[in-house]
Amino acid sequence: MADKDLITRLDNRLDQLVNIDMGERGVEHLYEAARELQGGALVGAAADALMAVPEGGTVILTTGSVSRAWITPDLGENDGPSGAAAVARALVLARNATCVMLCEETLLPAIRSTCQAAGLFPVTLEQAAIARADKSLATIVMLPYATEDEAGRAQAVQMLDALTPDLLFSTERVGRNEHGVYHSMKGIDYGMGRARVDFLFDEALARGIPVVAVGDGGNEIGMGKVADHVKAYVPYGDTCQCGCGGGIGAVTSCDVLVTAACSNWGCTAIAAAMAARADNAKLLHTPEREALLLDTMVANGLINSTHGIVDDSVDGFPRQSHLAVAELCRTIVSRAL
Repeated sequence: MADKDLITRLDNRLDQLVNIDMGERGVEHLYEAARELQGGALVGAAADALMAVPEGGTVILTTGSVSRAWITPDLGENDGPSGAAAVARALVLARNATCVMLCEETLLPAIRSTCQAAGLFPVTLEQAAIARADKSLATIVMLPYATEDEAGRAQAVQMLDALTPDLLFSTERVGRNEHGVYHSMKGIDYGMGRARVDFLFDEALARGIPVVAVGDGGNEIGMGKVADHVKAYVPYGDTCQCGCGGGIGAVTSCDVLVTAACSNWGCTAIAAAMAARADNAKLLHTPEREALLLDTMVANGLINSTHGIVDDSVDGFPRQSHLAVAELCRTIVSRAL
């Protein structure tokens, strides 16, 4: 592993890179608050938590957002899946972890394809155990999560009891506000057909299971950690447009919150920080792999949610910006590899 002081400097640079508020959503305010609470680099704290997963451990991940729920639950957005796939890949390579990805049944095919494009072959839990034992295959387990409140609460208990995970990871997964409503960044209720996986994270926190979360807008799992700042600085953070009486901020907190101008960028930076710690360039999410995942998400109908179109822009940022962030993350940690 590289010198600790060098790692700290690299973590800080990664943090600064991915928190440039290009979309002017107020993320820099959330970043400052989260960093003060963390007492250091957010990306570095997330990488430390992920690298602390025991060899052969189990990690539950979630991503995917039913983007236009009032039209169809089959439509998901392209911010989240590629980032989650990059982190899962790094976990499998670094820790030989069993990664279990959760999302809506409707989004399973698209997110499964994205994970496979990242190098992870979809298998059952039983098959993942075999692969973990002989280290012969990089795998991902894909499971659906309930889309109703009571079923989501019940599944949370059942799943944590059955899987006994070492850590939970969320990126770009919308959580409910204090009135139980799931909001878009425009303050619209779009909870219909949405997996209630935030109940799983609440239960994990109650049990003391580490939770790492990535978000860019204030309405995601983990943002409960900086709830006051979401209300103060994010559009519709204090008052939504649906009439529920609350704002868009998610109430579910986390142990480590990584903010970013685009959630996928936060995940790219986390993978880079993990690569630096492992002294293993294979953990990096490279521009070449990002390009493949962007194309895969287009082929599977995931949309650029900002513009409401199926294309290879994410959150309104064009393709080349995502490749550039991956290249800059690789460049930042190159001295440690």
